[in-house]
Amino acid sequence: MFKLLLQDGQSKLLPFDDAQCCEAFRHTAAHVLAQAVKRSFPNAKLAMGPAIENGFYYDFDVDTPFSADDLAQIEKTMKAIIKEGATLETYTLSADEARTRFAEEPYKLELINELADKGEALVFYSQGSRALPDDAQAQSRSDVAPEFEDLCCGPHLARVSDIKAFKLLSATGAYWRGSEKNKMLCRIYGTAFPKAAELEAHLAALDEAKKRDHNKLGRELELFTTSDVIGQGLPVLMPKGAKIVQILQRWIEDLEEQRGYVLTKTPSFAKADLYKISGHYDRYWDGMFKIGKNEDYALRPMTCPFQFQAYLNGSRTKSYRDLPIRYNETATLFRNESSGEMHGLIRLRQFTLAEGHIVCTPEQVEDEFFAAIDLIKHVLEVLGLSDDVHYRFSKWDENNRDKYIGEPEQWESMQAMMRTILDKSGLDYVEADGEAAFYGPKLDMQMRNVYGKEDTLFTVQIDFQLAEKFGMVYTDSKGDKQFPIIIHRSSIGCYERTLALLIEKYAGAFPLWLSPEQVRILPIADRHNDFCEQICAQLRKDGIRVELDTRSEKIGFKIREAQLAKVPYMAVIGDAEVEAGIVAVRNRKGDPDGLSGQMSIEGFRNALCEEITQRRLG
Repeated sequence: MFKLLLQDGQSKLLPFDDAQCCEAFRHTAAHVLAQAVKRSFPNAKLAMGPAIENGFYYDFDVDTPFSADDLAQIEKTMKAIIKEGATLETYTLSADEARTRFAEEPYKLELINELADKGEALVFYSQGSRALPDDAQAQSRSDVAPEFEDLCCGPHLARVSDIKAFKLLSATGAYWRGSEKNKMLCRIYGTAFPKAAELEAHLAALDEAKKRDHNKLGRELELFTTSDVIGQGLPVLMPKGAKIVQILQRWIEDLEEQRGYVLTKTPSFAKADLYKISGHYDRYWDGMFKIGKNEDYALRPMTCPFQFQAYLNGSRTKSYRDLPIRYNETATLFRNESSGEMHGLIRLRQFTLAEGHIVCTPEQVEDEFFAAIDLIKHVLEVLGLSDDVHYRFSKWDENNRDKYIGEPEQWESMQAMMRTILDKSGLDYVEADGEAAFYGPKLDMQMRNVYGKEDTLFTVQIDFQLAEKFGMVYTDSKGDKQFPIIIHRSSIGCYERTLALLIEKYAGAFPLWLSPEQVRILPIADRHNDFCEQICAQLRKDGIRVELDTRSEKIGFKIREAQLAKVPYMAVIGDAEVEAGIVAVRNRKGDPDGLSGQMSIEGFRNALCEEITQRRLG
């Protein structure tokens, strides 16, 4: 149990696994970090430092970024501060007192002034004390000189000595308040636990995560790269990565066609007029890439208003008998993400989405929503991601109505319908206020990367607003004109993000059907090359992706390189194999119970085709 010091000076005991206690524990560690930095680097300016999932960070304005040696020194100072065992105190200051106390801290002054302008209380936490002159008499809180204090609403641990195990993990750049328009600061990340064993287990998990990190592994396996002269958030898919995305795209488009979708191909940019009709202009124009002499065009961040034109410009007015209409498109989209938000293939400025929009009557919504979920569940199962995804029912925030269009009663009605659908589906979901699209509620399929950061992989949205904005109508069974409901959905989400998560899921060792190189033929000597060429030709006739390694290297070296490249199967060819017309098969795991050993070329081909056709996971 840990004693927490609350904002009002009261305290309470909580276990570490309580969310409030865990956050207070790590937030206190962030304060200890800041105190240690100020003790070791007095000229550093304090920004802010919250607890985050599995750790904490603090941002500093320093002349020179912190080095690995600096982090080691800061850790040493943190241990000394913890050993000193300071207790924490909480109090409020007037705006003038706070400004005087933090006159040399520009970032704190900015926050103090903002809170003071709003009339909010200025709450502080302090730890440790600075020696006062012998003749100093502390008559009030403003006379006291704590070694470290911070503007903070708490809560915190009552004493720093409870932080038994911690580790500083890295130092990186971060813009003040997340905006690239502001100064770049130096952010130190760390983590903290009550026990050393818990810290060691977490650090071991981080080491495993680093091995699977798509941003590192994807480059090592030559799946993608980036270039400073192209720009941040604009990766280049190399041949292997492009092949995986092509495989996924062909599979998804075939699946969608089998399920009644019709393909569209729409422009990559449009006039501002289109975005004004949809409502995206008012909400996202600043985040779009503008083009044209007067910036009156913009690259599309979404496909829906484009696909709606296919509905509007048909040869005749739609009848209820024509619905549902299911449009799908593999669309390249553009979003002007901030520099601090972008990461590898997960968050980009240009990405490819398997977009789909289902135009249907209100009576068809339930069945179409179920069908969209069924397609997604099938895709997740085939990719081996079913157990890694959790579901979030994203609703509007009734206290922030400016973010949304439509009337409250419409939102409540549509959210009630969606909750009924979700309950019937049997999905285990959580609800989240404020995460809806501006035109309707949605179901998000959330997945974490190897570091625990959560992102949306798939989404299904119910839109009860945009059809009316665009004048999309159909004639019902009574001959009256009605506005349809539109279901926005993605069957695989962003291809680049999916590739990133698949790299991490399989540590780059993709299932055979997804592997850009499925077989590598390894001749032992040059005299075996002709026979190997024949094998390659036979396998390629069946669409098997095979490469031939004819380098004058020892066979052991070739095998190790193929294993490092995570090629699923190797076929080693020597004199015995040429004479018998067979192949000696090795799998990348070195598993004797897997597909391995000497076999006929036909037998090897049939085994490969069966594994690929069934899309086995391994």
